[in-house]
Amino acid sequence: MTKARNLKLASGQTAELSVKLPSKRAVKRSGPQPSAELLPRYSAIADGIVLLFPPYTEVVIHDLSTQTVVHVANNQSKRELGDESSLDDIEFDPDESVIGPYEKLGWDGRKIRSVSIVVRSDAGHAIGVMCINFHIAALEQARQALDLLLSSAALQPQPEKLFQDDWQERVNIFLNHWLQERKLALSMLTREHKRALIEALHEEGAFKGKSAANYVAKVLSIGRATVFNYLKELRGNE
Repeated sequence: MTKARNLKLASGQTAELSVKLPSKRAVKRSGPQPSAELLPRYSAIADGIVLLFPPYTEVVIHDLSTQTVVHVANNQSKRELGDESSLDDIEFDPDESVIGPYEKLGWDGRKIRSVSIVVRSDAGHAIGVMCINFHIAALEQARQALDLLLSSAALQPQPEKLFQDDWQERVNIFLNHWLQERKLALSMLTREHKRALIEALHEEGAFKGKSAANYVAKVLSIGRATVFNYLKELRGNE
């Protein structure tokens, strides 16, 4: 028996889902159903997912043969085992395994991002659905707070009178430009990189500042004597 339904998602999109459901006669036959044997294997997977992404992730497993919830990990939706799944009139395409991600709203109005995974028997029949629900409200609030803190709207240009003799600021700017041009990070610099950078800073006149050599040594995590030796060689070659 096959049925079809279009699901209206919170994002406004319409997802056409399909599933091949067992007939009533198949449900009533003696012996365990494939879902009763296979779905419990996915419970540990559900439990592992919520442990990796606590506390905002919930995983719900639905049994399509009984149309009930058979497992809930990190219950956020207030579902109970045995609750109706309301999936009896949905059909999943034979090649459909993952639905989403899509958005919906929780009982408390919080936004949820979800992915539904069709669980199949060895014969390829859809026997269950694993729904992974991730509550993103807290992340959205964090993003809004960061946007507010990092907003450049209220920033003013650097006051020239404070920075006109700031050799440290000039070293920082040159150093970061040098790294960006070479797609490097300070933690990635080899001994040869550091020597080349000191040479570039020397050519830029960065070591005219009284404590510039000490500062560069600290930034590059090398000894002050090493910087002075490099500078001595460079000046001797001029």
